[in-house]
Amino acid sequence: MNQSHESRTPPIVSVDVVLLTLVEQVLHAVLLRRAQAPFAGVWALPGGYIHTNEDADAQASAARVLREKVGIAGAYLEQLATFSGPARDPRGWSVAIAYCALLPVQQLPAEHADISVIPVTALPQLPFDHRAIVDAALERVRNKSLYSSLPVHLCGERFTLPQLQQVYESILGEPLNKVSFRRKMDEMELLQAVPGAMHSGGAHRPAQLYRVKPAFRQTLALAPRGL
Repeated sequence: MNQSHESRTPPIVSVDVVLLTLVEQVLHAVLLRRAQAPFAGVWALPGGYIHTNEDADAQASAARVLREKVGIAGAYLEQLATFSGPARDPRGWSVAIAYCALLPVQQLPAEHADISVIPVTALPQLPFDHRAIVDAALERVRNKSLYSSLPVHLCGERFTLPQLQQVYESILGEPLNKVSFRRKMDEMELLQAVPGAMHSGGAHRPAQLYRVKPAFRQTLALAPRGL
């Protein structure tokens, strides 16, 4: 039996990226204003079609989207989930391979008319199923922050241990015990002190500055028993 033309129509395949950063200790997402239909002019996640002639894999597609559409390179990037079905895109049956990216706010390009950095608690209505993708990314980041070094990818190149603890607390939404936190950082063998580099904190005594060891700059260290 011959199949109909409609049943043989290939799905639309794309990547969407939830790019998260911390602004004044609040998680923000980077949104782009869509230039084309559907939903032209609406704020959405950075995304685009996979370019089979140049992208080695889906992760390369996601990295290219961030580079070309947001103007950044070097963000921590991990695959999140696949979102698919006939209802998510008015153009037809589609598959979106979603990624989560983390970047220190200092490395974001200057905002302009087509890029907006918005608190995740104040996002506008998003097209397609982008809200579900954001929710999945937030759940992933918060869960992994309980047992891994994921939050360090929201820090600048150098930071103190109190600054790093504040990043963890901002993501998790709760305070952490200082002694336990520092013990977990030691167990992960994640950080190295920057020789001779101290941070002066006003009334407080200068604090040692740390950086992530090269082996963990694009990967994660795991805490043996969680934070």
